Amino acid sequence: MHSLVIGVAGGTGSGKTTVADEIVRRVGREHILVLTHDRYYYDLSRWTAGERARHNFDHPEALETPLMVRHLQRLRRGEPTELPVYNFSRHVRLQETERAEPRRVILVEGILVLAEAGLREQMDIKIFVDTPPDIRFIRRLQRDIRERGRTVESVVEQYLETVRPMHDEFVEPSKRWADVIIPEGGHNVVALDLVISRIRQLLTPSAD
Repeated sequence: MHSLVIGVAGGTGSGKTTVADEIVRRVGREHILVLTHDRYYYDLSRWTAGERARHNFDHPEALETPLMVRHLQRLRRGEPTELPVYNFSRHVRLQETERAEPRRVILVEGILVLAEAGLREQMDIKIFVDTPPDIRFIRRLQRDIRERGRTVESVVEQYLETVRPMHDEFVEPSKRWADVIIPEGGHNVVALDLVISRIRQLLTPSAD
């Protein structure tokens, strides 16, 4: 089995997950494996709390992308793979892993997936979700407080010191590699219709 690989990138809070969820819903969960770049953050268990708080999580070097590339290559060859599990509240990679079974479609999602040549080379379709900065910031603020146990002050400080500068340096420029740019994320019905139609078209020749 040779899987179809779709990359979904965009700034933090742009709506990447909404786009990914809609693709999964409409193409069929049984056909798709979602592989998130966030799984591959380096383990910071030996760092102090202060060092973790100051770490730049939005720089490409914060992620073990070569390991993700190897896992993606294994999955494309039809080989089950053990994926890392990351705890965002403690910034550590857990000992346990999650077993991923190959699927006909692998959806690779993350803010930097189009900025990494090794990942881009594995992709058949590259999508960039484009959303205004104020909307992205509000979504990130809500998510980090609700899901990652952060304070408002820490989210704002991180956004100003690393998130926004790294977006301008790495994420926004990666838009040039996209085959499709989706404004308004998962709310752009026309763009999603076109993307999903293309996915179905590419899957048809290899249908059982």
